[in-house]
Amino acid sequence: MIRAEALTKEFRQHDVKPGLLGGLGALFRREHRLVRAVDGVTFTVPAGAKVAYIGPNGSGKSTTIKMLTGVVTPTSGRCTVGGLEPYRHRRRNARRIGVVFGQRSQLWWDLSVPDALRILQRIYEVPDPVYRRNLALFRELLDLDALGTTRVGELSLGQRMRAEIAASLLHDPAVVFWDEPTIGLDLAFKRAVHELLNRANRELGTTVLLTSHDLNDIAAICDSTVILSGGRVVHEGSLRALLDRAAHRYTIFGHAGTLGTAETIRTVEEALPGVTATAADEGRIRLRYDVARWSSREVLATLLTRFEVTDCYAPEPDLQDVLGELYAGGTPDDARAVRT
Repeated sequence: MIRAEALTKEFRQHDVKPGLLGGLGALFRREHRLVRAVDGVTFTVPAGAKVAYIGPNGSGKSTTIKMLTGVVTPTSGRCTVGGLEPYRHRRRNARRIGVVFGQRSQLWWDLSVPDALRILQRIYEVPDPVYRRNLALFRELLDLDALGTTRVGELSLGQRMRAEIAASLLHDPAVVFWDEPTIGLDLAFKRAVHELLNRANRELGTTVLLTSHDLNDIAAICDSTVILSGGRVVHEGSLRALLDRAAHRYTIFGHAGTLGTAETIRTVEEALPGVTATAADEGRIRLRYDVARWSSREVLATLLTRFEVTDCYAPEPDLQDVLGELYAGGTPDDARAVRT
């Protein structure tokens, strides 16, 4: 459904030297440099997939989305959405996609939300039964009626985002590109947005490409990830595969011995050099260890040898920690070998 092949985008950026003289000099002689926002990005999103397209600020996420929606033309490389090059077939592509940009609106600021949605119905030629069905769903989950006839430009950020999300799904698009869609929303409406998109994917086969700094959005919606760093793809695969790349893992255990917390921590750290032990809830101990040095089997075997273990479990790696490691120094597809 979505394909990017060696996709690259460069921008000319004006450089101004600091100080008054630098500013005056720029009036007569402007210096430029090329900035490569997207650097040879290649990935594929199959039809019906729900993919998180994520990375740190400035990594090229929004620029990629703009190329995929036809707003920006690539410097080199190629991308297609449903077989169409978006920047060559902007109108045809626009009729098949739904878009949300967290900081930009697709609605008319001088109109009310009901009026804006009725105009979009005509633009997209949405049949009346489909329009009524979707509007009823948006009223139920996004509480659109509460927005009344207030001008879009007078809505709060959270209110406007509810209207933007409704507009992006009004015409049952084959693909949705959502860039920070839950910005400004409270927890209840975030969950409603998750339900809306998952329902569209389940019932209509809608393909999803989501960019978000909210890890709850990613976990609640997406099955796969494409991760950028420095304009390049550093990971592509399932969310499970991403978590498996964690450089550190955790084990939490309780025991029935007479040792106090401080002595238990000291015993663990002596037996497992490099492992960090801290107090957890209800007298348990939490271990953090480097997977390149210790395997989960080795950690468990050591605990069973030295303690009368009453319960033990290994929580999922923290997604935020894994992403931080990738952003800090990941190279394309440099997955670590995890010992088990």
